[in-house]
Amino acid sequence: MKVFLIILAAVIFIFAAIQIYAMSSRKGIESYPYTVLKTYNDFEIRAYEASMFTSVKLTTNNYKQGSSQGFRVLAGYIFGGNNKEEKIAMTSPVAMSLEDSMTVMFMVPRDIKKDDLPTPNNKLIKFEEMPAKKMAAITFGGWATDERIATYKKQLIAALDKEGISRTNRFYFFGYNAPYDMLDRKNEVIVELD
Repeated sequence: MKVFLIILAAVIFIFAAIQIYAMSSRKGIESYPYTVLKTYNDFEIRAYEASMFTSVKLTTNNYKQGSSQGFRVLAGYIFGGNNKEEKIAMTSPVAMSLEDSMTVMFMVPRDIKKDDLPTPNNKLIKFEEMPAKKMAAITFGGWATDERIATYKKQLIAALDKEGISRTNRFYFFGYNAPYDMLDRKNEVIVELD
């Protein structure tokens, strides 16, 4: 019994240490800048600033497969997989287009100009300059799955239709947490507005 309690205490201590590290590491991460234009019961209308992204287009639309594969490719680049072996700061959120061929994107930190970016070792990585745009966002907690993303996408569509707000068909999933982050998880389904 004593050994069990010691093991349990060690597991709880390690879990707490990882979560404290995850929460503290979130504070220093640069985010995709936006201004909230209007808040509704279920969603927000936001104005996002023009920003540059590193991106990789995949042949899947499966969330689990796409997020894992896309994250691995882009993380390789920012952790030094480039011609200068230079590390680039992580940003938030990890964005994924919700299309038949998913595109996974990391925002480039604002202090780095396109001409100063090192060349990726992986030829699949592209740079995309996103113009300023107006988008609607619905937020949900917990772990994202294909089913939960689809549910919140439907809720967002219904809420926009109810308010008579015109939208495009360009939807994205935004994930804000590291995989080891268990507490206070934040996810969003976003759509560009007309």
